[in-house]
Amino acid sequence: MNNQHNDSIRCIAYNPVTHLLVSCSSSDFGLWKPEKKSVSKHKTNSKITCCGWTDDGQYLAVGMMNGVMSISNKNGEEKVKIELPGGALSPVWSIAWNPSKYEPNATSVAWNTQCEDMLCFSGNRYLNIKTSNFPVHQQKLQGFVVGYNGSKIFCLHVYAMSAVEVPQSAPMYQYLERKMYKEAYQIACLGVTDSDWRELAMEALEGLDFETAKNAFIRIHDLLYLELINSIEERKKRGETNNELFLADVSAYQGKFHKAAKLYKKTCNDPQALNLYTDLRMLGYSQDFLGSGDPKDTKMLITKQADWAQNMNEPKAAAEMYLSAGEHMKAIEIIGDNGWVDMLIDQARKLDKAEREPLSKCAFFFKKLQHHGYAAETYMKMGYLKSLVLLHVETNHWDEAFEILEKHPQFKDDVYVPYAQWLAENDHFEEAQKAFHRAGRQGEAVKVLEQLTHNTVVESRFNDAPYYYWMLSMQCLDIARENEEKKDEMLKKFHKFQHLAELYHVYHSIQRYTDEPFSSHLQETLFNISRFLLHNLTKDIPLGISSVYTLYALAKQSKALGAYKLARHAYEKLQGQWIPARFQESLELGSLTARSKPFIDSEELVPMCYRCSTNNPLLNDQGNVCINCRQPFIFSASSYESQTLRLDESVDDTEDDPFTAKLSFEQGGSDFVPVVVNKSVLWSMSRRDVLIKRWPKPLQWQYYRSLLPDVSITTCPSCFQMFHSEDYELLVLQHNCCPYCHRPIDESN
Repeated sequence: MNNQHNDSIRCIAYNPVTHLLVSCSSSDFGLWKPEKKSVSKHKTNSKITCCGWTDDGQYLAVGMMNGVMSISNKNGEEKVKIELPGGALSPVWSIAWNPSKYEPNATSVAWNTQCEDMLCFSGNRYLNIKTSNFPVHQQKLQGFVVGYNGSKIFCLHVYAMSAVEVPQSAPMYQYLERKMYKEAYQIACLGVTDSDWRELAMEALEGLDFETAKNAFIRIHDLLYLELINSIEERKKRGETNNELFLADVSAYQGKFHKAAKLYKKTCNDPQALNLYTDLRMLGYSQDFLGSGDPKDTKMLITKQADWAQNMNEPKAAAEMYLSAGEHMKAIEIIGDNGWVDMLIDQARKLDKAEREPLSKCAFFFKKLQHHGYAAETYMKMGYLKSLVLLHVETNHWDEAFEILEKHPQFKDDVYVPYAQWLAENDHFEEAQKAFHRAGRQGEAVKVLEQLTHNTVVESRFNDAPYYYWMLSMQCLDIARENEEKKDEMLKKFHKFQHLAELYHVYHSIQRYTDEPFSSHLQETLFNISRFLLHNLTKDIPLGISSVYTLYALAKQSKALGAYKLARHAYEKLQGQWIPARFQESLELGSLTARSKPFIDSEELVPMCYRCSTNNPLLNDQGNVCINCRQPFIFSASSYESQTLRLDESVDDTEDDPFTAKLSFEQGGSDFVPVVVNKSVLWSMSRRDVLIKRWPKPLQWQYYRSLLPDVSITTCPSCFQMFHSEDYELLVLQHNCCPYCHRPIDESN
C-alpha cells in the first residue's frame, strides 16, 4: 500500500501490540492499518522529530520542533498536550515511554516547574501526583491539569481555571522511607506543615545528615536541637569522627535514654551514661555503670541522690546521704536550716578539730538557733578564743567575756567597746562611759553616742533625740575637764549639742501637733514654741527639723490668737515652699482668712524685755534677744515664756545696792552688757528669786534673777533647764523623771 506524505518522512514506529504503523513527516503523521487497507492522516503545527508507542500500544507520543509533546490514542485522537517552557527554543529530539509504568487513563499531564522529579496528570476525574519512581498519589478532581508549580496545581474545568493546593507530605515521607534526606528537604520546601518539618528534621538527625537537620530545625525555630547540632559540628571540626557517639547524644536529646546509654557504653563512654541516669534519677540503671566500684563514682552517685532528695523536699534523707558521701558542709547546711539541733551536736562532736570549715558552720548554726553553749563548746574545740569572746559579746554574756578577759587581756578592745555600746543603748550611759574609759576610748564614747543620736533623728524619734544630745554634751564636758588638749574642741561640741538638744526638745511638740489629731499643748504654748524655734532656724536647719511644719504651726496659732500680721507673714513664707498635700487646703483657707483680718498683732502677745521694758516684735531678725539691750530671753522649758534675767557676779563691794541701777540701760546699744552685781548684793537677794546653774568644771556657775516673784520657778539639778514649778511637777508626775534630761525623781542632787 502506498502511503504518501506531502513532506519527507521524519520517523516511523510499529505498534508493539497490533499491526499498526505510524509514519511522521514535517506536517502530519499517518496511521496504517493493514486490515482496513487505508491510511488516516492527522495534521500537526510543527515538524515532528520523534515518536513512540506505549508498551500496551494504546497511546502514541510524538515530539516536535516547537517543544510540544502530543499524546494520542491509537486512533490518532489527541489526549494530552505537553508544552516545554522554552517553546521553539526547546525542540523535542527524542521521546521514550517508561518501560515499567505508564498511565493509560491520563488525559493531561504537567511537570512541576520547581521540582523536575514531580509531575501530575488527570484522567477519569482523578488527579494523580507522581514523584520520581514512587507510587502515584491520587485525589478526586474535575477538569484537566494545565500547570504544576510548587504545591499548586492549575486545573481547567469547562471554562474556569482554578488552583489546587496539594500537600507535599506524601512525597516527602516517600523520600524519608528511603533515607533520601536532601531530596525530602527539597520536597518540603514546596510546602509542608510544621509537624512534617519536625519529622524531617528528626529523621535527618538520626540519619546523621546534620546539614539537612539543621536547615529543617531552623524552619521551625527549635533552638535546643540547633545548639546540639552546632555542638556536634564543633566537635567534628576538632577531629571527632565517632558517629555512634553523636547518635548517642541525639538519642539523649530525643528522650531515648536507654538507647543513648547503650550507645555511650558501646563507645566506651560509661561516665556519660552514668551521668545521664543520675541526672534522670534512675538509680537502678545508674548502678550498672559504676564500673569496678570506683570510690569517686560512688561518691558522685550518692551526692546526686542527696541532691534529688533535697529537691524532692526530703531534707533529712538528703542530709544523711551527704554525710555518707563525706559532704559535711552540705549536710550541715541542711541540718542547720531545719533546726535539727541533736544532729548538729552529734556532727560537731564527731568532726575532727582540724576540720575548721564544717566546725565553724556548726558554730554558726548553734548561734543562729540560740544554743550558745554548744557554739562555745565548738569554738573551744577549735581553739578559737577570739571567736569565743565575740560569741559572748554578741549574746551579751558579759560575765563569761570578762572571765576570758582576765586571762587574755589582749581581747580588751573586743570586750569593753561593745560592752560600752550595749550599756549606752540600754540607757546606762554612766556605766558605758566607764567602760569606754577602761578601753581607753573616750573619743569612741562620743562617736557611739553621736551615732545613736543621729539614728534617733533619722527615725524621727524626736522624743529621744534631745535626751541623747544632752547626754552627748555632758560627755564632751567630761572629756574637756579631763583632757586639756581637747578642752577647746570639746567645749565647742558641748555648746553645739546643748543647742541641738533644746531645738529637738521644742520640735518634738511641733511634730506631734502636725502629725497627731490632738495636741496636749495650749495654743499659747505652741505659739511660743513656734516663735522660739523659728528664731533659731535663721542659718543652717538641723537634720529632721522641718521649717514648713514650724511655719504651719506658727501660722495656725498666730491666726487663732490674733497675731494676724505674724500669721500673714508665715503664710507668705509657706507659699515659696513645698507643702504636703494634707496641708494644702488648710493653708489656702487660712491664708485667705488671714488677709481679711487687720494687719496688726494683738498687744497681749507682744513680748517685753524684763531688763529695759522694751516691747519686742513677735518676729525678731536678731533672734531670741531684746532689740534694744540685746538681753537674751530666758524661757521656760515647758511653756517657753520669758521668765528670768541672767546675772554676772562682780568682785566690786563698793555699791550698797547696785542691782536696780544696773537694770537701767541706755537705749540704742549694739552689744549685750550683762547685769553685774557683787557678792553682798547677791547674798542680799531672796533665795527664791535667784536661780543657779551649777555647771561642773571647766564651766562656771551661772546666776539668774527671777523678775516675776509671784511666779514660782524650778530648775532641774541635772540639766539646769528652768520650768514653771506647776508645769514641772505635772510633767514629773507624768514621766517619773525630768522631761528634758530624764533624771529620775528619786535620784539625789
